[in-house]
Amino acid sequence: MKFHLTVDNWTVQKADARAVRFDVFVIEQKIPVELEWDDMDEHCIHAVAYNEAGLAIGTGRLLPDGHIGRMAVRLAGRRQGIGAAILEALMAQARQRGDTEVVLNAQIHAEAFYGRHGFSRDGEEYYEAGIPHICMRHVFA
Repeated sequence: MKFHLTVDNWTVQKADARAVRFDVFVIEQKIPVELEWDDMDEHCIHAVAYNEAGLAIGTGRLLPDGHIGRMAVRLAGRRQGIGAAILEALMAQARQRGDTEVVLNAQIHAEAFYGRHGFSRDGEEYYEAGIPHICMRHVFA
């Protein structure tokens, strides 16, 4: 699948990022909608991937403290490099602004994906919104 990626602020990315996150987290994973939205979005850098038809198919955000979060790819776009492109774009943004590391809270099923991008486990498994997670960290060389 061909896709293109945009990286911008919440004002620009809001509608498309929200649509992807709603489909993946609220509809597919059954996370309560009130747990999905917080007041941090407007302070983050957001990446959104679009398919050839212009439909938003993936998103993620970089928080001011170096956390990467809300990584989501719609089912039709999975296993095609979209998540990797989003992750790499957010990591590049972090490096560009001078962050020395990035941290994320990975759903356990995605641990291997993040491991392929240089992230390592940091701590014990825990539950968030009823889903097992692990904190992972990548230190820039």
